[in-house]
Amino acid sequence: MPSPQVLVVATSHDQMGSTGHRTGVWLEELATPYYALLDGGAQVTLVSIKGGAIPWDPRSLPAKAGEGTGEKPEEQQEVPASVHRFLADESAMQTARNSPALGSVDPGSFDAVFLPGGHGPMWDAANDETLARAIGSMFDQGKVVAAVCHGPAGLVKATRQDGQPVVDGRRVSAFTNTEEEAVGLTKVVPFLLEDQLKDLGGHFERGPDWQPFAVQDGNLITGQNPQSSELVARHVLSALEQAG
Repeated sequence: MPSPQVLVVATSHDQMGSTGHRTGVWLEELATPYYALLDGGAQVTLVSIKGGAIPWDPRSLPAKAGEGTGEKPEEQQEVPASVHRFLADESAMQTARNSPALGSVDPGSFDAVFLPGGHGPMWDAANDETLARAIGSMFDQGKVVAAVCHGPAGLVKATRQDGQPVVDGRRVSAFTNTEEEAVGLTKVVPFLLEDQLKDLGGHFERGPDWQPFAVQDGNLITGQNPQSSELVARHVLSALEQAG
């Protein structure tokens, strides 16, 4: 049986609103699922919304961990082994430095799509029509649609064939209002992701702050925070196995 094909779509946005601070992908949320999926037998294709170099939130890198707010409180910004593995993986880093644009690939050729977080997606993934069309199309085809932390911002504009939001009536999770408040960014982000998903008809579920939590509702899989990255990837692998 051929390996399942997973499309990973990273943000291209590197500015934290008008604060002057940099953001992007929280690398743990890309690296942990990337290797969980690869090691689980999937083929992974990494792209970004605009193409080119994928921006990392500097606080998710070893040299800057614990220096200011990010996706985790400063005291919890330990760098997992997956991040060190990714940074030392020349093939992965080459792709990350020169990523294809989402518009250059055919979403229909993939079995699943995965959206890592970092605060970047709150600005670009939440408003990108190419991503919205890809998500809506894959969702309608019954393919696996997965996202973690702020990655579910990429679901906000995505609609089903009937015009309703993909999250409408579905159990969903994401970075919570209380977690956003804990990192001091509720007034910086363009919207609160938990509130937005609820407004779109999603049945929002959550666990304790900073603890792994993920929910699967049919072919939609979402996780709450960086700590949920591996859990979401495991759900994706299980869903692909069932589909195969």
